[in-house]
Amino acid sequence: MKKAVFIYSPDQLNYKFSDTHPFNHKRLHLTIDLLKTIGALNDDDIVPARIATDEEIALAHDPQYIEIVKKAGHGMLTSKQGEPYGIGTEDTPMFTNMHEASALLVGGTLQAVDYVLQGKAEHAINLGGGLHHGFRGRASGFCIYNDSSVAIKYIQEKYGLRVLYVDTDAHHGDGVQWSFYDDPNVCTLSIHETGRYLFPGTGNITERGNGEGYGTSFNFPIDAFTEDESFLQVYEESMREVFEFFKPDVVLTQNGADAHYFDPLTHLYGTMNIYQEIPKLAHKLAHEYCGGRWIAVGGGGYDIWRVVPRAWSYIWTEMTDQPLPNGPLPQAWLDKWQGESPVPFIPTWEDPNPLYEAIPRKAEIEEKNAQMLEKALHMIRTEKNR
Repeated sequence: MKKAVFIYSPDQLNYKFSDTHPFNHKRLHLTIDLLKTIGALNDDDIVPARIATDEEIALAHDPQYIEIVKKAGHGMLTSKQGEPYGIGTEDTPMFTNMHEASALLVGGTLQAVDYVLQGKAEHAINLGGGLHHGFRGRASGFCIYNDSSVAIKYIQEKYGLRVLYVDTDAHHGDGVQWSFYDDPNVCTLSIHETGRYLFPGTGNITERGNGEGYGTSFNFPIDAFTEDESFLQVYEESMREVFEFFKPDVVLTQNGADAHYFDPLTHLYGTMNIYQEIPKLAHKLAHEYCGGRWIAVGGGGYDIWRVVPRAWSYIWTEMTDQPLPNGPLPQAWLDKWQGESPVPFIPTWEDPNPLYEAIPRKAEIEEKNAQMLEKALHMIRTEKNR
């Protein structure tokens, strides 16, 4: 059995709304090139993504919606016709062959699932996936098909396992949460910037699930300007306690890299420190509770030059038990891409310290996040102490 496989096909870069749209999968190319340049990723680690079938996509999406996406990608839909389905909007514009491009991202995540659950690899990563805002019959927030929702349904139907979904994207993982809100065999854990100022506006601690699924939805909305220490306190305590409470058979982690200070769409003040720690704990707990069954997908991350390649590289080096990259980034990689980058690169794996001016409300923000964490975990802790 391989330690881990890296799911990727160059055609995943065809998921592209426009040259100016913030969602840019060129970050996949940048990440892979960085990993190859440091000798951390070889061609025999890479498994091509496959295209998900319509039947597979229909595990989490309406067949009528799938047909609408196909029409949109073949120029057979007006913006007015697409609007009720969230297609042809400013966030999710139409583009040529959008169904095929989206189906390849979903198929990549299903490929990762099969490699892990058929025992071909302990872990698998599909950085093209992580499109967590897609709904059953509607596109939303740059996401057409929700590969994680499809993958979780696929795991349930094909393998009959209990799934823990962990989402550390700065935006709430709403599409996945609502897909399994009343399902007691799927637990969703999302740490995100509070929806007070940020899309999609959901993810309050009171969203705990419904019916039989009550108590299997965990939300940790952190305050704007949250820094590393507070973020990691929320992450470490919530992860340990939710794993222990739910005892999953497999864990799927969504690794949006947009909680970083440089991210243009969010207001969190994370640095590379959090992206070193996030995969480390996920890996450890996957071995403790799931026999190592860990599938990772990508997600948000809109500073594709200075943040995403470094952050996502850490997931792969952790999965494969390679040393944490540190010190200077390879000069060959910097020279190759600096001409295209609109911003100067950070030349090292670590961020400069300090990266930003001190936050005047630091203590208040940390206190607020600690109180939120206590409230969000109160139910588990009460249960445990009975």
